[in-house]
Order: sequence, then structure tokens, then C-alpha cells
Amino acid sequence: MEMTAAPAIQPADMTRRQLARLVLILGALTAFSSMSIDMYLPAFPQIARDLAAPLGMVQLSISAFLFGSAAGQLFYGPMADRWGRRTPLLLGLTLYVAAAFGCAFVHTGEGLLFWRVVMAVGGGAGMVISRAVVRDLYDTAEAARMFSLLMLVMGAAPILAPIVGGQLLLITGWRGIFGFLAIFGLLSLAAAAMFLPESLPAERRSRRGVVEMGTIYAHLLRNNRYLRYAIALGCVAGVNFSYISGAPFVFIELHGVTPQHFGLFFGANACGLIGASQVNRRLLRRFSAQRILGTAATVNAVGALLLAVAGFTGIGGFPVQVALLFVCLCTSGFLYPNVTALAMAPFDKAAGSASALLGTIQYTLGATAGALVGMFHNGTAVPMTATMALCGVLGWCAIVGVARASSARRAPAP
Repeated sequence: MEMTAAPAIQPADMTRRQLARLVLILGALTAFSSMSIDMYLPAFPQIARDLAAPLGMVQLSISAFLFGSAAGQLFYGPMADRWGRRTPLLLGLTLYVAAAFGCAFVHTGEGLLFWRVVMAVGGGAGMVISRAVVRDLYDTAEAARMFSLLMLVMGAAPILAPIVGGQLLLITGWRGIFGFLAIFGLLSLAAAAMFLPESLPAERRSRRGVVEMGTIYAHLLRNNRYLRYAIALGCVAGVNFSYISGAPFVFIELHGVTPQHFGLFFGANACGLIGASQVNRRLLRRFSAQRILGTAATVNAVGALLLAVAGFTGIGGFPVQVALLFVCLCTSGFLYPNVTALAMAPFDKAAGSASALLGTIQYTLGATAGALVGMFHNGTAVPMTATMALCGVLGWCAIVGVARASSARRAPAP
């Protein structure tokens, strides 16, 4: 496995084949979170039985993964800005593969939580580096389109992962699911080592020490525009991870959906997210990312509030909840790429650190939302729907705050 930096490359220098390969590799790297979470959701009841662990502990493994991702990404940002994108990525993917095998052979609930954290720390490299590479190569509008294109690849994970996980559950049991994830990580590692070009040339790399570069995070946190976008992205993640944490219970236990059919519902929502992300690519040719973002955030917040009402009152039953879940998750296809591109637009040399902190805030808020669903579990859909509504409204407030601040700066002085 080669650790030295390959010569930096730009999109104009790539052939169509190289560009397609770049999209596939970056898409796979951004899919690590979805693959690692969605694939084992149908196995929750079986894992709890086999490990003699409470179902709540198994649900907590999602939040453990998210918190591990949040913490792990902080380390990769300064490393990627100092040593280039490839070396931290290859190290992280190696750790991910080892931890996935650890999950496959675990025998206690506590052991599962430990290996899930390690797995998350390794997988965090893919999420940080993929965003940094896009920022290295593209300006804001092109970056938003590229992130939308990556969601076409990444979006296949929520569709296929629960379906594949449900089938592996029948054939190999839940341990085979983690074995599959280890193989996925190994293939991604090989593809990145052989085909992913270095996007950060040596002359653009930071010369500061890793500890000193940590001060960049303090500067980023004082950037009001960046911080609001990061919070907005975390709230979008909160909507999605509240759904991911609560969906197995709401669908399988509360409404009697089988683990195999659960994957179909999950996949339908992922299809909506993919479709929205590709509509976003076309809309960006006519409208600014900010304008699309404002509309999508409003629809997301309204849909989440209606979902909370349906969860509290039971109006419309399961069909209404499914329809409103579809609306909330579809709008994520507009929110994710535009928020990410706008947040990272002002940063060039610190793109790795900006990507890492963005991911850390995203996963910290997402993990907190997922944990809230588990903490307030009461045998109804209310914990999931209420948390989704809270995140939707807070995300809308953050995005509106950026828009108002921008308008104030553009207004002529009296």
C-alpha cells in the first residue's frame, strides 16, 4: 500500500474515465457512514438476543458510531492539510477494516460498542477526505453540483444496505453483515491506494505542526457564517439519524413490518433523497445554492412539524407517517450538498480542517438526536417524530440566520 503522495491532478487534466472513477471512489468514501449504520439495522433484535444485551444498548451502538465519527474526523483534518489527502485516508481505511472484523467476532454488548467506536474513527477518514478533495478541485457552484453527483453514488447505500443486510441476516446471521462491511472497506482501501489522485499539491500544504494546526479550529468556530452552516448540517443529520435510530422500532415492532420488507421502505426514502439531489444539480444551473437552500429548509421544517403532529395524535396512522418521512428525507437531497458547498467555500489551504470540523459538528448533533430517540423510548413513534421536528426547525433557523446576515451586509448604509 503506497503512502507517498502522487502528483496533484486537476479536473481539466482528467479523462472522462478518470473523472468517473474519481466520482465512484469519492462516492464510496462518503457512503461509509450509511453502509456502516443502515446495513445492520434489520439485525437489531437478533443482535440483542445473541449478545444477551438490552435492545437499548444495541440502539446505542448507532450513537457510539456517530460520536466516534465526530471525534475521529477532528484528527484527520490537520493531517490532511499537512501531509496531503491520501496518507490519512489509507491509514483510516485500514483501521476501519480491522474494526469491522472486530465487530464480527464480538461476544458482548460492551465489546460491540467499543469496536463500533473504533470502526467510526477509521471510517471518518473517508468522509473528511472526500469533502476536502471536492473543495480542492472545484469552486462553490461546481462543488455543490459535485456533492449532488456524489449523492447519486452515496444514495445507493441506504437503498441497498438494509436490503442486503436483511438477506445476509437470513444466510449468515448478523456477524456476516460486519464481515461484508470489512470486505467493502478493503475494496475501498485498494481502490483509493491505486486510483485516487492527490488533490493537494505540496506547495499548498500547511507547514504548521499538527498541534499548532489545531488552533485553526478555534478560528473556524469564530466564523459566524461557517458555524451557522455547520449547525444547519448537523440539524439535517439530526433529522436523518433520528429516523435511522427510531425506524427499526417504529416500522418492525410498532407496525409489524418484517425485517426484509423494512429494507424496501428504507430504500424508497433513499430513492427520494437521490432523486432530490439530482434535481438539485439541474436547479443549480438556474438558481443560487442559497436560494435553493432556503426553500428546501422551509419544506423540511414544515414536513417535520407535521410528522410530529401525526406522531402525537396518530392522525392518518402509518401511511401518513411514511409519507411525511419521505418529504423530510427527500429535502435532505437539497440540503446536504448546498450546505456543505457553502460552508467550505471560503477555505482553501484549510479545506481539510474545515471539512473535519464540519463533519464533527454534523455527527455530534446527529448522534445527540439519535441518542435522544433512544433515551425517551416509550413504545410509540413520538420520540422519533418529535426529535426530527426539533432538528428541522433548528436547522431552518440556522439557515435563515445566514441569509439575514448576508442581506444585512449587502444593504446600503444609510
